[in-house]
Order: sequence, then C-alpha cells, then structure tokens
Amino acid sequence: MIFDLIRQNKEEMQFILKTLGSAAAIMLLAYLLPGVHVEGDYFYAVLIALMLSVLNSLVRPILIFLTLPATVITLGLFLLIINASIVLIADKFMDGFTTDSFIWALLFSMLLSIMNSVFSKAMRNGTKKNKVVNKGDSQVIIIEKD
Repeated sequence: MIFDLIRQNKEEMQFILKTLGSAAAIMLLAYLLPGVHVEGDYFYAVLIALMLSVLNSLVRPILIFLTLPATVITLGLFLLIINASIVLIADKFMDGFTTDSFIWALLFSMLLSIMNSVFSKAMRNGTKKNKVVNKGDSQVIIIEKD
C-alpha cells in the first residue's frame, strides 16, 4: 500500500527527498564551515532548505533578469553572486541561520549546490530508463533522456 502511494506521488516524494537531502547538506556545511551557523536541530535545517527553495523559485528569476547584462559579460559567473545573495536573504529571514560574511555565503552556496547536484544525480541513478530490446540476432538499446 505505501509503495503504491510512493509510485502515485513520485514528484512530491522527490521534492521531499531533495528537501531532506538539502537539509542534511545544510547541517553538514554548518558544521564544517566556521562562518555559517545553524541554531537548532535538523527540523530547522529543513525549514532553511524550504526557505532557500522558495527564494530560488521566486526571487532568483527576478535577480537573474535584472542582472542579465552583468551575467552575460561575466559569462555566467555573476550567477554565483546571485546564489550568495539568496543565501544572505535567507539569513535575514531566518533567525537561527546566520552567515558571517558574503564570502562565507558564497562558499556555502557553492558547496550546497554541489552537494544538491550529487544528491539529485544519486536519486536519478536509482531509476534506470535505458532498455535493451532483443530483435532476433541483434539488440537495440533505447536510451531515454530526462
């Protein structure tokens, strides 16, 4: 029964798993980076992850549009500044989440992005989409792309 619910609500489960993975990464980075502080437990890290996802969904596209010339001139490197700004905005909204400086926010955002990418890639590897079809003496490999 629970597996049927998971299959039916795949997108929601992936969002929950990504949020929990991001919260774990936030806790780990707060432990490793001396300039990033998370007061509280894992639940508070989940709230920070949700805040970052909301800011990435609502504020980040506006910032990207407003700073498009700077992003083009720097060949996309200005997006790192936007990511650090999102972390600083989350720092202002969340009382128990602090970064000591812009440099720590930049390093935190870069490492969090890398960790989230690795986690997302690990989640996708669990579902194999390639198929091998036997047609007599030959085999055909069907590769589906995300």
